[in-house]
Amino acid sequence: MRRVVVTEYVTLDGVFEEPGEWSFPFWNDEAFQYKYDELFASDVQLLGRLTYEGFAQAWPTMSDELGFADRMNTMPKYVVSSTLQNPTWTNTSVIRENVPEAVAQLKEEPGQDILVAGSGQLVHTLLEHGLVDEFRFMVHPIVLGKGKRLFHERCVFNLTDTKRFSSGIVVLTYEPGPKEGERE
Repeated sequence: MRRVVVTEYVTLDGVFEEPGEWSFPFWNDEAFQYKYDELFASDVQLLGRLTYEGFAQAWPTMSDELGFADRMNTMPKYVVSSTLQNPTWTNTSVIRENVPEAVAQLKEEPGQDILVAGSGQLVHTLLEHGLVDEFRFMVHPIVLGKGKRLFHERCVFNLTDTKRFSSGIVVLTYEPGPKEGERE
C-alpha cells in the first residue's frame, strides 16, 4: 500500500505561498539531497491545479545530470481540478470528481509514495478524509509577515522526525494526530 506524503516549503510564520520568491537563499547540497531522495522514494505526484500549472510551466524546460528533472517530467502526475482541460505535462491525468475515492484507490495500488507539494486546498481535502500519512515541512529561517498559510484551523500532529541543514532549514516530519476531541 502506498503512502500519501505532503511535502511543503514553509516560513517561520507558516507561509507556504510562492516559495520560489523566498526559499533560494537557503538552498544548499543538503536540501537538494533531501528533495532528491524524497522524489526518488515516490513514483506518483498528486497536485492541485495551481501547483500543477506552475510545475508544468517550469519543469519541462529543465534538465540536470542527476536525473531530478527527468524524474519530475516522466513520473505519473495526477492533478485534481474541475476546470483543467487537456493537460500538457507528460504523464498527467486529471481527477475531476470523487477525489477522496480516487486517492484511496491510488493508495491501494502497489508502488512507492504519492508525493503532494503545494496544493493547499487538496491538502485540506486529503487531511479531512484521513488520506495523509505523513507531512514534511521544510521550515525556512525567514518571516514574511504576510502570505498564504497552509492551515486555517486547529490541527494536531505527532512529530516523528527532525532534520537540520547548515543553511538554517529544519525539516519537521509529522503524522496526522487525532481529530479534536479524540485525544486521550
